[in-house]
Amino acid sequence: MSEVSPSSGYWPSAWPAEDAGPLRQQVAAGAFAGVETADPHVVSRDAHGATMVVRRDLGEVFLHGHSVGGESSVQTSWVERIDPTTLETLSRVDELPGGSAWPGGIAAHADGSLIVVFGNHAHRLNTNLEVEVSVELPRDRPYNSFVVLPDGHIVTKDFGGRLPGADASFVAENCEVLVLSPTTLEIVSRVQLVEPSIARLSADGNTVYVVGDHSLFRVEWNGTSLELDTTFTPRYRTIEGQTYGWDAVIALGAAWFLDNGGGSENYVGTFRGQGISPAPLHLVRVDLATGEVSLTEVCGLPNGMVANPPLIDERRMIAVGFDSANGVLAAFDIDPDGATSPRWSVEQNHGSHMILDPVSGYFLSAHHDNERWMEQFVVRDIVSGAEAVRLDSGSPLQSVVFPAVGESRTVFACSFSTVSALSW
Repeated sequence: MSEVSPSSGYWPSAWPAEDAGPLRQQVAAGAFAGVETADPHVVSRDAHGATMVVRRDLGEVFLHGHSVGGESSVQTSWVERIDPTTLETLSRVDELPGGSAWPGGIAAHADGSLIVVFGNHAHRLNTNLEVEVSVELPRDRPYNSFVVLPDGHIVTKDFGGRLPGADASFVAENCEVLVLSPTTLEIVSRVQLVEPSIARLSADGNTVYVVGDHSLFRVEWNGTSLELDTTFTPRYRTIEGQTYGWDAVIALGAAWFLDNGGGSENYVGTFRGQGISPAPLHLVRVDLATGEVSLTEVCGLPNGMVANPPLIDERRMIAVGFDSANGVLAAFDIDPDGATSPRWSVEQNHGSHMILDPVSGYFLSAHHDNERWMEQFVVRDIVSGAEAVRLDSGSPLQSVVFPAVGESRTVFACSFSTVSALSW
């Protein structure tokens, strides 16, 4: 399987961070080798608040999540090292200081440490899950994960969206992007934007992309400070009834993301039927050279909603988008000029991030059976949409977070109740 470049700032494993790295391409070559002729099976166990799995060296698999229940503004996070086959907990650290609950993140840093961000705290752990450094971040709101720059610096930002249970007086505030030292986690640079940001950060080298609630922003790290590119602020939110965008995938010279995130705070164990945006949901493409914005309707239905990114197959020039509230998963051909046209569409209650094997063309999605209250692993061919695998994951909740690629023909999935592994 492909590995992140050793010079990237991440540990050189196939899946050292959410989406396998800051481009958010969700790609691992060979991830689904042989799946079409195999006899797959699933292992799962309870893991309340589980958000994501990351890998370091062979056999080193780490599971990150946060506490659930109690007062939502004082949640803590936890990290486990788990057995890659049985999912058994091998070691665990609990009650890492956090704050208001919104899924955070973990990454295996190039220097060997594990970096965790959750609530308004950041932590540096060693692989024995011993805390080396903990810091409180400046704003009293969640910081929804981070990216690591090639020189190892960490970039994070505050979450500008409505949290579950927020009252009618909620007003979104502008976003502040921070650069942290990888060793001390001290703030070494900061930039305020003019908009809130709900989406997670993306990065291409030293260029960081921030999806604001109306516009896309670009900031550059020069080694000592972070500078806003004031020449690049394309506005994607231009239609009445359209709501904010989610995490951007950097591919084919563009930033690709899905809009209509409004209502995602109303997650009820599923996103089906929870959309509040009158305008149809779109696959958004922003050209990184010109700033030109194009919108493609995923299914054309009102009240669509997502909380996660699309999938872009650069080799086959295909994009996969979805509408979690309306239960549609759809693929689009991408022309050389970036224009898109429909390829296939299926009814499927997908809510999470995905995984693409660019060699075989198979990709991992999910389906939440709202009648049985059971999430399923679904592997499809990106060219035809044909289904190769469908198995219950063991989670009663729809996953709206992160899968990961494991070793020896295994993929992991997390929901807020369960961690699962599909193997073949």
